[in-house]
Amino acid sequence: MLILASASPRRCELLALAGRPFEVHAPAIEENRQPGEDGISLATRLAREKAESVFALRRAAHDPSQPLLVLGADTVVVCEGKILGKPADAADAARMLRLLAGRTHQVITGVCLVAGGALPAAVEIAASVTQVTVQSLSAEEIAAYIDTGEPMDKAGAYAIQGRAGRWVPRIQGCYFNVVGLPLSLVCDLLEGAERRPVSPLQTC
Repeated sequence: MLILASASPRRCELLALAGRPFEVHAPAIEENRQPGEDGISLATRLAREKAESVFALRRAAHDPSQPLLVLGADTVVVCEGKILGKPADAADAARMLRLLAGRTHQVITGVCLVAGGALPAAVEIAASVTQVTVQSLSAEEIAAYIDTGEPMDKAGAYAIQGRAGRWVPRIQGCYFNVVGLPLSLVCDLLEGAERRPVSPLQTC
């Protein structure tokens, strides 16, 4: 059984593209940055905490003879050395968009796959980084975009798959990573778990 430890509808849509059945179990963790964490450290730690918290809850009621895989993910935006999560309010969204405008920033998604069954759980962690260039934006464009409500639950206060896509002339790296889940990387982790000689997935 594959479980996505995320309440994000975008991650659900992307994981469905992998053609694998899965369930969704939203994690309940504090998503706070720790002192000294950079973007990759923050994204991978939160991805691991999400996956491990859901794995612990689901494993108690799971048949140990069957494989259990839990996938966690977390996305952050880094621009000019500043880590941007989801905006707290409209003013915070405007601050983020002003920072991104006319610059190239990094979108980092940390992913964690926890696999277990009859054997102790195995944990794999990875991260994907995409460079995203945003064109210059006027104050009016930023205000109008915030009025749509689209930025409010997005890391960096924008959705490349939404209205903000028209402001992105160039990316370098995985597009799906910017949406919220690096699909190729995730599929590699899942396929690697299935091939692992000592993996509990051999019981399938």
